Amino acid sequence: RMSKHAQQLRDHDINPCVAETDASRKCMDDNNYKKDMCTAYFLKYKSCRKFWHEVMMQRKRNGVKPEMPSAEERRKMLESMG
Repeated sequence: RMSKHAQQLRDHDINPCVAETDASRKCMDDNNYKKDMCTAYFLKYKSCRKFWHEVMMQRKRNGVKPEMPSAEERRKMLESMG
């Protein structure tokens, strides 16, 4: 059974970058953990974390709860940005 922390990391409402995490991990598995083969995946993950962290901090400053938008809200936000 997964720990509570591990479950939260898999929860799309809590972690906006589950897909990027999975893609990075799969790349590492597929390439015998040669990090240089997975740079693009790491950059996508890093960009994802940075983007949603900024959204979260802005919502926190504005008193918006929850600070991290739900998976559905995030999908709509991204669609509206094109």
